Amino acid sequence: MTAPILRAVLDDLPGYQPAAGLYGGAATVRPLSANESPFAPLPGIREVVTAAGATINRYPDPDCYELTAALARVHDVDPGRVLVGGGSVALLQLLLHAVAEPGAEVLYAWRSFEIYPVMADLAGVTSVRVPLDGDDHDLAAMAARITAATRMVIVCSPNNPTGTVVGDSELRAFLDRVPPTCLVALDEAYHEYVRAPGAADGRALCDAYPNVVVLRTFSKAYGLAGLRVGYLLGAPGVVDRLRRATLPYSVNTVAQLAALAALGLAKELLRRVDATVAERTRVRDALLAAGWRVPDGQGNFLWLQLGEDASAFGTWCAKRDIAVRAFAGDGVRVSIGSVEDDDAFLAACAEWRSSTMGVDA
Repeated sequence: MTAPILRAVLDDLPGYQPAAGLYGGAATVRPLSANESPFAPLPGIREVVTAAGATINRYPDPDCYELTAALARVHDVDPGRVLVGGGSVALLQLLLHAVAEPGAEVLYAWRSFEIYPVMADLAGVTSVRVPLDGDDHDLAAMAARITAATRMVIVCSPNNPTGTVVGDSELRAFLDRVPPTCLVALDEAYHEYVRAPGAADGRALCDAYPNVVVLRTFSKAYGLAGLRVGYLLGAPGVVDRLRRATLPYSVNTVAQLAALAALGLAKELLRRVDATVAERTRVRDALLAAGWRVPDGQGNFLWLQLGEDASAFGTWCAKRDIAVRAFAGDGVRVSIGSVEDDDAFLAACAEWRSSTMGVDA
């Protein structure tokens, strides 16, 4: 039987694989692999979600009018500079397709968010990966790699999975070297967790650099990972053109109303973020005291520099019903969860280091 002709890129595309055991597995698995909020939705959000269920026989507002207006007020910008989408990943996919043309290149640090190369391949653009300087973006090297074929640069801060941030002065110096015809996407999915002094804030850069767009999400700090809603900030001309290419009805009504409710409950939600940051410090301090190599992560996760032991440690945790994100040959990313889950992870770390396998960890 002759198979349908599909693009050759699909033959070797790795696709996204969640951590083992999270879905369809044991209910006792501790979910420390996906950087979700460990807190249950606030009552005010649950009520809105329940009420919105009565409207799902109708299409959602394709323009996300109320949510767009609310985000514009929060960021003190014109609504024409805001674009809502089905999570920041969906908006990044839109950007990649918007810049895709024969010979186009997209440049980003590596290692960074694992979905970048997958989406670039699907969009038909060429990935140019610039190695990290340790755990940090090497912006000077990235600037040097920009050519006439570079259509977009992605800067992930805090960087997923290493958690490091880009400094404001460093990023401005980099942006001054980027041609104005090249788009720069600042992926700030974990922006609310940043406490490092001098860290860049994409919103503050949009005014000075019309070729900059900022990606944010409701999945992390706002606790709406299951509803898939994010947004982009950028220059009106860029946002208007991107809006024409968005998939109609891509953000459902429940997600729109939940995000609106979350904005109204921002103070309480951001107190939860403060609690996660405090827990991040506790877990990192414990790991450092035990001799682990852990960068000063500024997201809701930490990065363990395990090199060739990464996969084995990921399996070690999985056997103890702890889901972490292992990157073969590189390291392991662990989300900051509840105190109970984090303590279980720290206990697994202590066992690992005391084992024969963990002597050099």
